[in-house]
Amino acid sequence: MGVAPAPSLTVTDIAVGGMTCAACVRRVEKKLGKLDGVAASVSLATGTARVSHPVGVSPDALVAAVEQAGYTARLPLKEQRDTAGEDDEETAAERAERSRLMVVSSLALPVLVLSMVPAWQFRDWQWLCFTLAAPVALWGAWPFHRRALRGARHGVATMDSLVSLGVLASFCWSVYALFLGGAGQAGMRMPLSLVPSAPDGAAQLYLEAAVGVPLFVLTGRMLEARARRGTGAALRSLARLGVKDVAVRQGRGERLVPVEQLAVGDTFLVRPGERVATDGVVTEGNSAVDQALVTGESEPVEAGPGDTVAGGAVNAGGLLLVRATAVGADTQLSRITRMVTEAQTGKARAQRLADSVAGVFVPVILALAATTLGFWLGAGADAQAAVTACVAVLVVACPCALGLATPTALMAATGRGAQLGVLVTGPRALEGLRHIDTVVLDKTGTLTAGRMSVLRVTVVPDADALCEREVLRLAGAVEDGSEHPLGRAITVHAVRTLADDVLPAVSDFTAVPGFGVRGRVAGWLVEVSAVADDPPPALAEALRAAEEAAHTAVQVSVDGRPVALIAVGDVLRPGSYRAVDRLRRLGVHPVLATGDRSAPARAIAAHLSIDTVHAACSPEDKAALVAGLRAEGRRVAVVGDGVNDAAALASADLGIAMGAGTDVAIGAADVTLVRGEIEALADAVSLSRTTLATVRANLMWAFGYNVVTVPLAMVGLLHPMLAAAAMSASSVLVVVNSLRLRTWRPAPHSVRKTPCTARGGWRP
Repeated sequence: MGVAPAPSLTVTDIAVGGMTCAACVRRVEKKLGKLDGVAASVSLATGTARVSHPVGVSPDALVAAVEQAGYTARLPLKEQRDTAGEDDEETAAERAERSRLMVVSSLALPVLVLSMVPAWQFRDWQWLCFTLAAPVALWGAWPFHRRALRGARHGVATMDSLVSLGVLASFCWSVYALFLGGAGQAGMRMPLSLVPSAPDGAAQLYLEAAVGVPLFVLTGRMLEARARRGTGAALRSLARLGVKDVAVRQGRGERLVPVEQLAVGDTFLVRPGERVATDGVVTEGNSAVDQALVTGESEPVEAGPGDTVAGGAVNAGGLLLVRATAVGADTQLSRITRMVTEAQTGKARAQRLADSVAGVFVPVILALAATTLGFWLGAGADAQAAVTACVAVLVVACPCALGLATPTALMAATGRGAQLGVLVTGPRALEGLRHIDTVVLDKTGTLTAGRMSVLRVTVVPDADALCEREVLRLAGAVEDGSEHPLGRAITVHAVRTLADDVLPAVSDFTAVPGFGVRGRVAGWLVEVSAVADDPPPALAEALRAAEEAAHTAVQVSVDGRPVALIAVGDVLRPGSYRAVDRLRRLGVHPVLATGDRSAPARAIAAHLSIDTVHAACSPEDKAALVAGLRAEGRRVAVVGDGVNDAAALASADLGIAMGAGTDVAIGAADVTLVRGEIEALADAVSLSRTTLATVRANLMWAFGYNVVTVPLAMVGLLHPMLAAAAMSASSVLVVVNSLRLRTWRPAPHSVRKTPCTARGGWRP
């Protein structure tokens, strides 16, 4: 997760300005790291530094250290952090750069055309080009010159140093050629050549390189900035979900107040089309609520009294009255935004390697440029050709792509994951997802819904005309006085089945521990209890089916006569079978570990085709199981939702918590499945593999580009203008390749079989 604070440390985020390449990132990290007890993770893509430091080191000291490195720094205000990225418009600095680019383009294009098309070179054309090129080389490239000078004052060489030296060398040589080398003579012609050459000695001009380098680099920067804003689109979408004002219920009326004044326990209104102001529980009303941007659920969900709703969700139907249960930074939306932001500031192992290389890259390139110049001059080559080759080396070598290869992919992937309901704590978690080969799955609350439900009702054929509806009416009424989970499941099922019918009153209610409940309903003595030793044949068959499926069966008796059997049990979550099947196809071996009894555990495992089952596991047993699997050399992920899963989650290579689970489980996990569906785990594994493949491709391009182009420039086969275009294109290509992750979708999945029993058992 980037930099994790120790108990005596605190974390401060700093906005860093002026960074242009991975060498800048390395410089800022080293400068901050020189402070006692300070460690920093700097992201070029986000322009932020996440600093872990002792409480005795003030944030102002951190800002001063960054400024001493030659960069600007500021501490973002809380309001700025909370609405980071809220505006997708160009910033003032970006508008200024765009204006600079437009002026540079209008001046540079005529120079490029005249320099490269001999037929259009009229008398004294070179002086017009010089007039147009001077403002480009000096004013247009001034941002590069300024940052290069600032770096030189601090003993730092960055990508701006290379660009500045390249532009000044090309322009100064052209000035020498014009005023002292004979290139200013009337009628001078310059042939088209994309390879550096000096057929006329000092009479050759390189004004096209002096204007082409800033033109292409500024263009690349603008395209790169726009693309990088695209990688943070998901985070901006989350930021926009916040509500500014909320209608709070006061007595019979309501009052519009800023959302910051909303407190836990307040009741507020959510009208159709409005967003829910904060996390809460519905107290009145029924409506469909669209939570797609918060939890990744693709379909609106029905919400009624007692149901929870997340802040930022859209009320798609009726009027809702909601009681706030969390506000401010404690809401689900705030936690999601915070986790995505923290994940984007972290660094993968590959990026740490790239930053290390970039730290020495620029000095090495400066040495190679000097070597190239000396070699060409020593070999007796024309001074102009030697300078041209040197300039090409300076311009073509840029560590921008190295610095952007990983963070842009991580930004796009973590944002896309949040849209799909998958939150990762950082690059370590994303890399861990890529490598897991074994997943330990909890049963209750993970594969199953974690609540008892009525699965089947079997009525004796000659039960005095008592149909299933009437049996549920009687059983639901007598169980309404029970607090047992089985009784609550029966009552809830009865209420839903009867719809508008009201459960009848019960008299003489009695609850017998270990037996069940009894009461008098509509003149009948109704008992809901354990199944008798010798049930009627129809009920005996239903009992066998329930036992095979590991369901709990209760018997309904009316006036002492068994009339029905109700099978109650936990139900699989939608998509559990598809999730396990997809994980298996991805090469991940599923293991079921649960604290439940062996029979229901093995029944679920059989329906999900899970071969390895560990039942009746204590929290210690689960942690020991994980340790044993890791000792075998497996990369283990654990999925759970309860306090009893926290130890196993923390001891695994990767901990994955269900979004509806306990805070303890979520706190111990590296990945959180926000929408509470286990199938999101398969999405997460696929996304991580695609992301790391994208990172590898980016790094291969970034390294390979320099391996190929630098030698070409050294041997004089690369024109400085083409070098500038290639350098800018390399950074843009890396960012655009990462942008593909914004639209990533899981591959269509066809389930090989849909398990269910003939008697209405488990259904995914």
